Amino acid sequence: MAWRIEEAVAHGEIDNTVEGRTTGRIWLVGRDEPLILSLDGDCWRDLAGTRLQFENPEPKPSADADALDIDQHGIIGDMTASRKSKVPTVSEEEYHELYQNYQDIPHEWQNTLYLEWFSEINGRVVIETAAYQLTISPHEWEMDEDAENAQKLANLNSMRDFMAQVIRRKNPDGPEVEVADEMDEYAWEERLKESDRLTDAYQEVLEKYMEDVDSEQKEAFVMGWDGLLDALAERDEAGELDDDDFSPLGSSRMAGDFMDLDEGDPGLDEFGDEMDEDESDDEDEEEHPLQIKAQELAMRAMDVIQRDDGPNTPSYVLITNLLQVSGKLAGVLYGRDGGYQPEAGFVLAVLKRCLNWLNDAMGACQQLMELERDPDQKAALNHIRATMYEIRDSIVEMRRELK
Repeated sequence: MAWRIEEAVAHGEIDNTVEGRTTGRIWLVGRDEPLILSLDGDCWRDLAGTRLQFENPEPKPSADADALDIDQHGIIGDMTASRKSKVPTVSEEEYHELYQNYQDIPHEWQNTLYLEWFSEINGRVVIETAAYQLTISPHEWEMDEDAENAQKLANLNSMRDFMAQVIRRKNPDGPEVEVADEMDEYAWEERLKESDRLTDAYQEVLEKYMEDVDSEQKEAFVMGWDGLLDALAERDEAGELDDDDFSPLGSSRMAGDFMDLDEGDPGLDEFGDEMDEDESDDEDEEEHPLQIKAQELAMRAMDVIQRDDGPNTPSYVLITNLLQVSGKLAGVLYGRDGGYQPEAGFVLAVLKRCLNWLNDAMGACQQLMELERDPDQKAALNHIRATMYEIRDSIVEMRRELK
């Protein structure tokens, strides 16, 4: 997925004074040599023909930035200093508190710096921020509106090509693979990996285009959902679009049908009927004891542990992995004793993933216990770890029975 390096940038420059070529140098915290950009294509009109210099007043180290190759040779993406974005107007502490309590975060629309390119070595790299100090030279050549639209279309195609590599769809023109009536654990694992790639790709596309006025069309095009594009075109022509259809929520709702089942999937036609039947039985189904236990453990961990720590910290790893386990167990175990029976191979594949998440969570919990000095807090963490072992043993036993 994208490398996001705005926090690690100390200062840099982007030069598009030669039409059709964009170069640059970007210095990162902790690195002596700058990244060297050599890109085909032009910036948007506000930066086309200029030399942009920028400085980050508060640079911070970043693992992503440390791993980037110095040679950033490739194709330009969207580069502009006038991208409209929502910028929070509260402190970072207030932001986390409001976000965790699902409250609206006060914001204002601001022009933000958005520098995107597609490196031959690293793939997509993005700098997005409203905090840099910018200096823009006079234009040495002017880009007209038609040229800008052509460049934006080329950028869309570059994003589509990149997402195609991420998703790695099977070739529809290739030989058909025989599918058994019931797939085994390993076949389901491959399908789950495909679903993960699709979900990650769509999340990245949403982050980029969700505030765009043409978000639906751009998201569908970049994701390669040509069937959805045709449907949107037909609705446009028929004049059946309402205001909600242009919102990010509307876009996500429509695209949801394309997330897990591609056109031509044999399960697509039966999916609606199965959902109708399942909904009628929901009231009679009971939660599985293991699902309840995992959910209670995740809630307990969220009460015990500081939740505003950033990604890759032990607290973050522990809670996110426990939430993954709780959610996935709910998906495969809910109503299992009341009649709903997903394929054994699917359940085995999901349970194996839960074991991996539990292992990560237990490692994070051990780190927190080693750092903790308060005896009561340490005892609470020890209880969380003991419960994780119990859940792991139950999953291992369930996998043994299914096999």
